[in-house]
Amino acid sequence: MTEHVVPASELYTDEFAADPYPTFARLRDEAPVCPVGSPRFDSYLITRMDDARAALTDPRLSKDLYGPGQHYLRIFGPNSEGLNRNMLNSDPPEHTRLRRIVSQAFAPRRIEALRPRVAQIVDDLLDKIVPQGQAELMHDFAIPLPMRVISELLGIPVADHDPVLDWTQVIRTSGSSGRTPQEDRAAVQDAQLRLHHYFVDLVKAKRADPADDLISALISACDQDGKLSESELVTTSFLLLFAGHQTTADFIGNAVVALLTHPDQLDLLRARPELLPSAIEELLRFDGPLPVASPRIATEDVDYRGVHIPSGSIVGVVINAANHDPAHFTEPDRLDLCRERGPHVGFGYGVHYCLGVSLARMEAQLGIGALLRRLPGLRLGTPVAQLRRLPAASPFRGLLELPVRFAA
Repeated sequence: MTEHVVPASELYTDEFAADPYPTFARLRDEAPVCPVGSPRFDSYLITRMDDARAALTDPRLSKDLYGPGQHYLRIFGPNSEGLNRNMLNSDPPEHTRLRRIVSQAFAPRRIEALRPRVAQIVDDLLDKIVPQGQAELMHDFAIPLPMRVISELLGIPVADHDPVLDWTQVIRTSGSSGRTPQEDRAAVQDAQLRLHHYFVDLVKAKRADPADDLISALISACDQDGKLSESELVTTSFLLLFAGHQTTADFIGNAVVALLTHPDQLDLLRARPELLPSAIEELLRFDGPLPVASPRIATEDVDYRGVHIPSGSIVGVVINAANHDPAHFTEPDRLDLCRERGPHVGFGYGVHYCLGVSLARMEAQLGIGALLRRLPGLRLGTPVAQLRRLPAASPFRGLLELPVRFAA
């Protein structure tokens, strides 16, 4: 296969951020394993479903980017290690050990017990929105819903919710603030440091005065069995905070836009709310919040579809391209809420499959269901082409703002 190199600049445009799917389709057809031209390090994109699943379970593609070459520091900055050396960025057996400890808190039965509280948070947020006839849905609903849920689950005091949210949003919206690149990097590094110090202090406070929350439970596991180091308590807490709200918030925003731009599917879901669980899966397949799986590094030379990937290269598995692979989905670019539930990789695949999948599904079902039920005549407040999105360089696909209108 002839290698086709896509310039990194082609993947960081406003046009790509608005609609990356034509580019993904071209890569699937012409260069399913594609080198990306970058001055910093060699990287490759994998875009077909079969290859994506193989790569997501390939032990030669490591999640530990703190090894040779310090790739993680080169990608995310010098303050990243204090928050990001966690189970997301580790391989077995370390990943297995960390995930086993945390997974107890995310058992489906335990998450289901949270349903009444999640529903209450949904209603509380909508009670403020309903009388207005309009809303900025990211700020007013999509972001605070999962943020409040995960903050309560972790045991973050209510008084700290707003500053913690502000710090996470600095990281989330990096590159979209109008600051210079140097100012933007400085702001992100400052937010990372503040979050690191915050969780160090919170762990100390929970150790002195434990409560019925996840951080206290993690501390207990650390003290009783020596299973978590102090730094692992901090990095795991941050991972659960960020992973527990970021992708769910972006998914809710993307799903609302998909429904409002496909009125036939919106009408179908309003008429048949029992379709909501399967609709969530289709909406995630159609436009997921994590276009590319978190990066992997080749620990040895590997070959995919005849393309040689040298040891030390960064490999990006393009989840949103795989989820539109016509070899696996009929008319993949069509939103079809009645589509048979297919094996999408929106929640990942293999040992790094999303730990919070049950919570994410619950929040999306309760949140989107309530929006359709309580906001009659819901419609976009601005043309879809004018929606402000996260920059294409962001690892997330989401909206900065989602103005909507409805009948008050």
